[in-house]
Amino acid sequence: MGQEELMSRAEDVADQFLRVTKQYLPHLARLCLISTFLEDGIRMWFQWNEQRDYIEGTWGCGYFLATCFVLLNLTGQLGGCVLILSRNFVQYACFGLFGIIALQTVAYSILWDIKFLMRNLALGGGLLLLLAESRSEGKSMFAGVPSMGESSPKQYMQLGGRVLLVLMFMTLLHFDPSFFSILQNMVGTALIILVAVGFKTKLAALTLVIWLLAINVYFNAFWTVPAYKPMHDFLKYDFFQTTSVIGGLLLVVALGPGGVSMDEKKKEW
Repeated sequence: MGQEELMSRAEDVADQFLRVTKQYLPHLARLCLISTFLEDGIRMWFQWNEQRDYIEGTWGCGYFLATCFVLLNLTGQLGGCVLILSRNFVQYACFGLFGIIALQTVAYSILWDIKFLMRNLALGGGLLLLLAESRSEGKSMFAGVPSMGESSPKQYMQLGGRVLLVLMFMTLLHFDPSFFSILQNMVGTALIILVAVGFKTKLAALTLVIWLLAINVYFNAFWTVPAYKPMHDFLKYDFFQTTSVIGGLLLVVALGPGGVSMDEKKKEW
């Protein structure tokens, strides 16, 4: 079987998957995407005192401001999740969650940890894709009205979202000489480049979803670690952040790469 025939069959499988799941995939994508915010908001409730004391001790901002920080994180994240899942004021919810990401990046000194910073940026990429989806839903209200084509802001949101999403995979690359690590790095790098430039996008994104899901369940199995151990919270945080990036990739699968992509340009050739 030639390379082109193999690729064609893989694309046929991906298209069949999309036909079967097209009604459910966007809902699953949104649920996965907001999962890390949902988990973090719930954690703020159950670890209220610990979070407040950490912020107060780290920043010396006093009891009142530390309490306001925890309250803002709790209500902002849970409120944003409810709005996104209910499809109400989605754009405002996304901007609110962007603000939460920026606030946590500074408050928890993530800015100086390149791995966590890249993962937070990948989360932002998922939210950009959600913003793009909400724009297309809003425009669908005016179906039948002549337009000049897909709006540039939406196209560039999808491009930015795709590029930011691949930062998650850069944190998963392992620089050791074992054959498995080299093979994983080569395949993973090829797939993230395809998603970033928008070539064979749906197939590449779906492959990354399967790969990332397997890695997430295997390496971030927080349910196997007792809750009283610090590693439990660390793995749980990683698990839900990765699940959110999976949600962003599922949006790419469901919506396509957008206008600024090689897949779209191929239609003009």
